[in-house]
Amino acid sequence: MAFVLALVASCVLTPLVRSVAFAQGFVARTGGRHIHAGRIPRIGGIALAVGWGLALVAFLPLSSLGTQALEQSRMQFLGILAGALLLCAIGAVDDIRGLRVHQKLAAQVGVAVLAYACGVRVEAILLPFVGVLSMGVFALPVTVLWVVGITNAVNLIDGLDGLAAGVSLFAAVTGLVVAVQNGSLLIALSLSALTGVLVGFLFYNWNPARVFMGDSGSYFLGYVLATTSLAGAVQQKASTAVSLLIPMVALGLPIFDTLFSMLRRFLERRPIFSPDQGHIHHRLLELGLTHRRAVVVLYGVSIAFACCAVLMAFGGGWGNGGALLIATLVLLGLMRQAGYFDYLHRRGRVDARIYDGLTERLRRALPEVLESLRASDDERDVFRVVRRTIGDTGCSAIELRAQGETIHRFEASAVEAVGSIRRAFPLGPDAIARAHVEFVWHVDDGEPSVQASILLQLVADGFASALRRCDSALSPATALEPVRSEHPAPAAVALPGNIR
Repeated sequence: MAFVLALVASCVLTPLVRSVAFAQGFVARTGGRHIHAGRIPRIGGIALAVGWGLALVAFLPLSSLGTQALEQSRMQFLGILAGALLLCAIGAVDDIRGLRVHQKLAAQVGVAVLAYACGVRVEAILLPFVGVLSMGVFALPVTVLWVVGITNAVNLIDGLDGLAAGVSLFAAVTGLVVAVQNGSLLIALSLSALTGVLVGFLFYNWNPARVFMGDSGSYFLGYVLATTSLAGAVQQKASTAVSLLIPMVALGLPIFDTLFSMLRRFLERRPIFSPDQGHIHHRLLELGLTHRRAVVVLYGVSIAFACCAVLMAFGGGWGNGGALLIATLVLLGLMRQAGYFDYLHRRGRVDARIYDGLTERLRRALPEVLESLRASDDERDVFRVVRRTIGDTGCSAIELRAQGETIHRFEASAVEAVGSIRRAFPLGPDAIARAHVEFVWHVDDGEPSVQASILLQLVADGFASALRRCDSALSPATALEPVRSEHPAPAAVALPGNIR
């Protein structure tokens, strides 16, 4: 009955809220991160919250089952109901007028504290191979972290038509099954009503959507899913930890997307709350999937996670292990298909290239090398600077070449390398360069980075300027002097030490 009442309420209220939103201009903007087209109302979450609340309030007094559940957990019921409606109202204000990040976060923390005060809290956590760990004084911060985290996870997954509603529906069904199995009447009734409003809302939210839930809907859904996963286990502390693990698996998709978004923004040195188009649904669209197909794929992932969560609820130790293994494999498959491994690999290569040893040595040595070249009075002084540069660059040798022949070679060691990597740079602009400088590394040292190559080009430009100032035969030609292919190779200058 709770499901039916909520379904009817959602089907009636959603078009009503949609009409009000059009009349008042509460529609989603297009462009930027938003991929929809046209004017679409964005306060559909109000219909979700009001329909859910009406179904519960109307059903509880009329049923002995509802009355019994209310008598057992009156404060928990009030905490869930009041907190859900409050967060929906806060989200609606954000949808209509806009709120700053710290304002929304403060409101979420305040509502989470209200839930804790009403008895919806994390009393203990079950750690593998350890047992039940009582939270004690940490019960409040852990509860706030859980409620705020799940609320924002559902908010972040709300990027495609029907995605957040569908993912929340599968999580609600999972919680409903677990609540029925555990005999948690209040949670079963709450999630039955939540399932009803979501089914009704999806008629209007499926692609192409006629209404969006907005922050009012995602905050409401996240809060209800987070608190109902805690409220049903308050009577037995040990079960609190078990019921936490189950919703974590059931909500694996939004939780993973949130954690990876935070990691991605950290690696990119951006604020972790900054918006972007790097979420899992955006990546699927970039792979060429249509809007609907991307949602269906993520529905499939959510169903797999939901099945794993139900298996954990009914299975023993082997069931839990098997469910976690399956959920992990599904997650790894999703990461591979969406290109997350490629992204991490690229980030790792970028970070390595920015901070590799050669680049750092060149960055530190470049000012002194260029200053020494500017102070050089003749060709011999320039060559001495080139010789010192070998140690600064980590090269095995530096060669000055003209007309395909090696004119000078400066070596760090008399031992000839089996394999080598070379980078050549002209001494002056290509059109007037008579020679070029080649930096040589042992093949075991690896390829120089792009940043290192840019710094080496600056070194080569410094060589060219110094040689021109000394009127060297290797210096670039003047603008009026053409470079002739038959230009004779200049004689090698004999220098002491390991210079040929």
